[in-house]
Amino acid sequence: MSQPESAVADAQAGGRSGQEPLAKLAKRYGLRRAIARPRFPVYMRQLWERRHFILTYATSRNVTKYSNSALGQLWQVLTPLLNAAIYFLMFGIILGGNDKIDNYPAFLLTGMFIFTYTQRTVTAGAKSISGNLSMIRALHFPRASLPLAYTIQELQQLAISMGVLLALVVATQEWPTWAWLMIPVVLLLQTMFNIGAGLVVARLGATMRDLNQLLPFITRTWLYASGVFFSIQDKVVDAAQLPQWVANVMYLNPAASFIEWMREILITSHNKGYGHHPPTMVWMSCVFWAVFALGFGFWYFWRSEERYGRG
Repeated sequence: MSQPESAVADAQAGGRSGQEPLAKLAKRYGLRRAIARPRFPVYMRQLWERRHFILTYATSRNVTKYSNSALGQLWQVLTPLLNAAIYFLMFGIILGGNDKIDNYPAFLLTGMFIFTYTQRTVTAGAKSISGNLSMIRALHFPRASLPLAYTIQELQQLAISMGVLLALVVATQEWPTWAWLMIPVVLLLQTMFNIGAGLVVARLGATMRDLNQLLPFITRTWLYASGVFFSIQDKVVDAAQLPQWVANVMYLNPAASFIEWMREILITSHNKGYGHHPPTMVWMSCVFWAVFALGFGFWYFWRSEERYGRG
């Protein structure tokens, strides 16, 4: 009798001793679960081997996402533009933010486009597992492929948005400088953070069914805390007379860090002689959040690899 047949016979008989647990029996015969979680290095290698599937899946989702709307992919650009127009009316004109911040249109547009990239990635990541249960239960592949594909989908759409943003910034008389060469670096670090954040919320969304209902409130609070439409230094320290450390804590918010760094690159205000200059710690915060979120996100998601699609 072959080894597999012997193992089946033992399992049907309850083990040679009649009391041997099935897990111990499987180990004795070198058997393992079909969806057992691989070691972390093996898991990362499996993800790399499926990079073409991840890219193709992300691209196909982009093609079909707006296929039923008249304006199609333009909604990716129109959504942050419309939001920025509303916030410009409220905070720029009605509340007078336009008078206190040099080149407020570029200031606001940069904040909206950069924050929207992270917001959309996190929101999509939360649904990446719970919204693809049929695929997960039918096919065997590293489950991290799904939140990764959702992040790549948002990155592809960001390419269009950044082209529009740069054109609008130039329209406000902010001319390109050598600092613009740093734009891909900031977007790379932000993408690393988005991948990690997407993996974390993907695991949470797989078990917390109410997360998708809570996320709009969480992201809206995050929006207000990230200085998208106001200067953190001006509102927190100068206007509210709070200690500088409060503003520093707000600058360390990852969304605020990426927004402030991108503003420093784009807004130079040559026509008035001064621009937007956030603290030096902002770029250090960007590097920290990118590395930490990416590493922790993969590890945290991998820990529950066997549970996705169960129940």
